[in-house]
Amino acid sequence: MFTGRPFALLAATLISLGSLSWAQQKWEKLAPFPEPAEEISGATANGKMYVFAGLAPLWRPMGMVYQYDPATNHWTKKHNMALPSHHVAFTTYRDRIYAFGGFVLPESGPPGWVPIDNAWEYDPVTDHWRALAPMPTKRGSALAALVGDKIYVIGGASNIPGSNLTTIFPTQPHMSVGTVEEYNPATNTWRECSPMPTPRNHAAIGVVEGKIYVIGGRVGAAFIGLASDISVVEEYDPARDKWSGPRARMPYARSALGSAVYKGNIYVAGGEYQDPHMMATFRAVEAYDAATNTWTEMPPLPISRHGLAVGIIGSRLHVVGGDVQSAGTGMDVSSGEHDVLELEGAH
Repeated sequence: MFTGRPFALLAATLISLGSLSWAQQKWEKLAPFPEPAEEISGATANGKMYVFAGLAPLWRPMGMVYQYDPATNHWTKKHNMALPSHHVAFTTYRDRIYAFGGFVLPESGPPGWVPIDNAWEYDPVTDHWRALAPMPTKRGSALAALVGDKIYVIGGASNIPGSNLTTIFPTQPHMSVGTVEEYNPATNTWRECSPMPTPRNHAAIGVVEGKIYVIGGRVGAAFIGLASDISVVEEYDPARDKWSGPRARMPYARSALGSAVYKGNIYVAGGEYQDPHMMATFRAVEAYDAATNTWTEMPPLPISRHGLAVGIIGSRLHVVGGDVQSAGTGMDVSSGEHDVLELEGAH
């Protein structure tokens, strides 16, 4: 009987060989993040890394902003976000950082996630926030990516169209969205684009050679205990406003992971997964080579976690903070861990 075992062995061998060149690379510990938290996001500008947001118990948005300077290995606290919110999409354009959507607490009643359409520009030099034209749709846990001079906000989670609910609760129906909206910083305007084939939230994103890649994430719900994690990778070409067929799957399906791009590779780190038998976080770090449509397993994180901040400064991959336990356990185990991996010289 054919069992497919030879193919499984071949796949395992290819992954192993792809990882050999990284065998000697080691993670280095740097200055810990001053306010350990989950659901933080990272962005880089002017050779520094910025960490935003954070989610406190009872779903309270922390709205924090910190700057990391690699020259001094030091964190500096900045002014809080103009609107404290969580699961916000961030990207950088011309050394300014742009923030889109997210969730806030309801004005009254029990804690929940209220999707918002707010858009902001943050100037790291002046430590100032400027309100932009709001997104056409309210959503949180979306992704943002820059291609050329345009920013694309993709996916997320929101209320079901026609619903009279304004807040997302685990006990109420809501949905993942495939919405894609293009923001033009020059004109402060929005344009609707072709939707993503696999609507999802809590995914990872990267841009290589003008194409956007959306990786992993969750479907079915915004809350990990109710959702299903996926390993799907899809490619979007903004120049043609077209999505490709599925690309090579990420080796381990998960969500709430971080990502950054360096020399044609998209690095994804950490994440979480739940099913009826397990609640877990990941140490996994993988590199997706868009040109060859292949994955390489990297040295795993020293500490598993989800809801973490990831960024590239020079040739070094920084991974900051996050929660070492999957969400919904009733325990807050946030970490200030700050690890870095040198990406040059290993191939």
